[in-house]
Amino acid sequence: MTQVANGHGANGHAAASAAKPRRVEAIRVEPPTTPAPVDGEEQRPTGPTFHLNPANASYIIRVTADGDLDHVHWGARTRNAHTSPDGGRDSWGPVRTRREFPDAGHGDFRQPAYRISHAGTAITDLRYKGYDIVSGKPPLSGLPATFGADDAVSTLEIHLEDELAGIKATLSYGVFHHLPVVTRSVRLTAGAEGAVVDELASLSIDFPVGDYEMLYTYGQWARENQVVRRKVDHGIQGFQSLAGYTSAAHNPFFALVNPTTTESLGQAWGFSLVYTGSFAAQVEVAAKGYARASLGLNPAHLSWALGPGESFTSPEVVCVYSGSGVGGMSRAFHNLYRQHLSRSDWTHRTRPTLINNWEATYFDLSQDVLLPIAERAAGLGIKMFVMDDGWFGVKHPRVNDHQGLGDWTPNPLRFPDGLDTFANRVTDLKVKPLPGDNDTAVAGATHMQFGIWVEPEMVNPKSELYENHPDWVLHSGKYPHTTARNQLVLNVGLPEVQDYIVDVVSKLLSSSNISYVKWDNNRGMHELQHPSDSHRYILGLYSVLDRLTTAFPDVLWEGCASGGARFDPGLLYYWPQHWVSDNTDARDRVSIQLGLSLVYPPSTFGCHVSAVPNHITDRKTPLEFRAHVAMLGGSFGLELDATKLSDDDAKQLPAILALSEKVNPYIIHGDMYRLSPWESTSPAVLYVLPSGDAVLFAFQLKDAHFPDQPEPIRLQGLDKDAEYEFDGEVYGGDELSTAGWNWWKEGDYQSRVVFVNKVK
Repeated sequence: MTQVANGHGANGHAAASAAKPRRVEAIRVEPPTTPAPVDGEEQRPTGPTFHLNPANASYIIRVTADGDLDHVHWGARTRNAHTSPDGGRDSWGPVRTRREFPDAGHGDFRQPAYRISHAGTAITDLRYKGYDIVSGKPPLSGLPATFGADDAVSTLEIHLEDELAGIKATLSYGVFHHLPVVTRSVRLTAGAEGAVVDELASLSIDFPVGDYEMLYTYGQWARENQVVRRKVDHGIQGFQSLAGYTSAAHNPFFALVNPTTTESLGQAWGFSLVYTGSFAAQVEVAAKGYARASLGLNPAHLSWALGPGESFTSPEVVCVYSGSGVGGMSRAFHNLYRQHLSRSDWTHRTRPTLINNWEATYFDLSQDVLLPIAERAAGLGIKMFVMDDGWFGVKHPRVNDHQGLGDWTPNPLRFPDGLDTFANRVTDLKVKPLPGDNDTAVAGATHMQFGIWVEPEMVNPKSELYENHPDWVLHSGKYPHTTARNQLVLNVGLPEVQDYIVDVVSKLLSSSNISYVKWDNNRGMHELQHPSDSHRYILGLYSVLDRLTTAFPDVLWEGCASGGARFDPGLLYYWPQHWVSDNTDARDRVSIQLGLSLVYPPSTFGCHVSAVPNHITDRKTPLEFRAHVAMLGGSFGLELDATKLSDDDAKQLPAILALSEKVNPYIIHGDMYRLSPWESTSPAVLYVLPSGDAVLFAFQLKDAHFPDQPEPIRLQGLDKDAEYEFDGEVYGGDELSTAGWNWWKEGDYQSRVVFVNKVK
């Protein structure tokens, strides 16, 4: 990275330099000022003011006369910030101010951003020392984070120090030039006596007095990402994960909106933590009315000890501002995560249609059972076969979920000819061309590809791995181990465990023609001997994933955790997609997928068509409806036994598969517009490509019997001055946006997919 500007000293006076630093428009620094006397009394000079200017937004921080940081503004673009954010400090101290990095123990009785224990005290007094501005965005050591070239992002680093303890802090702000995004992270460095980081929020921001609502998701297994919108009131409101992972209960994301904010109008401030471990999110409204939003590591799983001079870096929080409603916020997150977070070669590639055998066979599988499914799938035009759980284990065969986990050797009874031979038989299968298929639109496949399921972070007590290495699991001294799903968690914080996982997965991928890996995780962490074990585990996991994805860049990796329990930005840094939910019922998937789209691009969604009645809900829905719901995600597939398809379904599938391949580029590259309220029984979604072409998905969950037809679908994101070929006619963009389009079909669970082609 190229340093382009810096400032030093308590008041940020620029260091003398023969060469004037290059001006970075995205970050502007106003020099220190001396306020006018008050009642004849001279005022101390304040420090500099930092103007962070991402696209269409401003984030402003002021250094106070005593070296604290005031938060001035985060929202719509503004040129200046002359007004004090809190009317000035008074005898009440910091409790009545809007602070950027609040501490504990100096009179601010609200939630602190950090707590550090050192030399027998929990008081830390960090004060401003200087700043640096760099072009581009330096990586975070050991952590996933957003990235960007010098012309896409600039970084401000504000340096603080406690002179008594020698503790230092650097607040890093990434400012994206073409998106309304500012990122935040913190690096703490201990003094000569060491320290313990007890609490550290990557984000702490004080909003001005106003009416706010909190938008986030909650869930459980098979019911992830249900949207909540609640009033923010006095006191503390929030949520957390203590599972050691981000979990299905809550995603590490929330937004603040005004009560009048809608999908397309009004202000929204979104916050997303680039992390996979336990976290805490909350909003506190104090007596004066300021709303303090915070997001970061869960302090119950921290207590991180630092030796003299050692540093600790917090995960990154992504802050998005939208003046065009919740939808504008979502599209900013989507574009950022596609362009500046997910580093896989597959991120911008269309995905092969696939079939997974889990719901078809569960643990009852073998080469003789699976090959006919793959053969029938290839004959229908499906381009990849994925073998799920149950293929491994020698001494303890994985015939159920009680044994074998951790022993990643193919079962010789189930695969007597070897896994490599079976994989070759699958990849030798010719894929039948689809209607209009030229075999270049999706991965260029003419032969079927082969994928495999693994769960490398876990182990069954009944396994050779556990018998040989019982000390490798998370445990707490002599306390008994507790299992969940009959398994224990390997301590991935241990270097020897990391090496084992990298070794066995590398050998597996090198042994056979494997193009896809589904990486699962099916329980939370118990028996953490030390609170810091959770974070140490996550850092170890990131190291493992970095090594594997670097070594096997051509593999399409998909995350999974009892469905969508670890669908988070931290893993999307390494993997381009994640399994959304074990619930493949199309009716339920509509709300799950739309809720997930609040922050995550649909290109990252793994979505499959299951057999009916659905294996979880027992619901029956039409094949076309199931397929159209699954097409809303970037990775489309089937989760069923292809040999048991009805004649009617088998006849429909080639056209459905062809449509999915035609739609897929829109999902991978397009901007998503949610066109209906969350509670609508007639949801509609539009994906608009940079070229202006679009595709509309319209659903009818409940029969709208006459005269209760749904409202017209009003399209967004179109050029109102252009004309579009739509549903067999030519419409003006203004007409489609204002008058809209009426659609209704008799019966429950109906759907339409309509292409919107811009007339050139």
